Amino acid sequence: MPRKGGLGKGLDALIPGDDKQPDEGSVTYLPIDSIVPNPRQPRSSINTVELQELAESIREHGIIQPLIVSRENDGNHYVLIAGERRLEAARLAGLQSIPAILRQVGDQDRLELALIENVQRSDLLPLETAEAYRQLNEEFKLSHEEISRRVGKSRVSISNTLRLLKLPERIKTALLDGNISEGHARALLALTTAQAQIAVLDMIIRNSLNVRQTEELVRKYGGVRPAISSSNQSLSPELLEIEDRMRAALGTKVSLHPGKKGGSITIHYFSDEELNRLIDHILKG
Repeated sequence: MPRKGGLGKGLDALIPGDDKQPDEGSVTYLPIDSIVPNPRQPRSSINTVELQELAESIREHGIIQPLIVSRENDGNHYVLIAGERRLEAARLAGLQSIPAILRQVGDQDRLELALIENVQRSDLLPLETAEAYRQLNEEFKLSHEEISRRVGKSRVSISNTLRLLKLPERIKTALLDGNISEGHARALLALTTAQAQIAVLDMIIRNSLNVRQTEELVRKYGGVRPAISSSNQSLSPELLEIEDRMRAALGTKVSLHPGKKGGSITIHYFSDEELNRLIDHILKG
């Protein structure tokens, strides 16, 4: 089997001959078609431009860092544990064989190793990391503390990342598309309703707010609901629903102040641009 570049003579000396099965822990060349995807791979997408650039580098220099794989039960195929981008780029580059290190691991270990490699290389999107943590927590029954020890992140970081999965789908899409950052998404978690979160998301995108501005907006938008002055009681469920509908429709904080006869409505704005938008919206409406 032909061997293609990228490894120096020192590593090349570790590669066993083609007449025997690769040993665990050693570097060997495997047919690229014998490697199958990791069903526990946390990454859900690969940037096509970056992949093409990596393929060009592999054509020029070969693969410097071997993949990590585990042997399938049939003995003829190998499950990819780490190195998905390298594998796909090698295919683009036209390689027939690829350097790999064999590890015999279980399903949980495949997920952990793939997650650890991607986290250490900062390769995963926030929601991809959150989904991997969810699998470790729910499917493999690892506590947040145990996940923290395995991936080298604080327990608080694990818990906060998992909370991203609770966001409405529209906000998740904005995060995946790069319209907001993880910092924006974390700030939105402080709001208690999906309607409020989406309303603030629209304001973030419309006004190009940074994370600090978003946090300040969330503090104002998520303020305590006004109480009825005459009786110091909370709004009725009917008025609360009306208040939420108005917030969603106007995209800003709205407060109802009912009195004995009639009442008042307070519409909040947080910048001159926001005021102009509200005026246009109300007058046109």
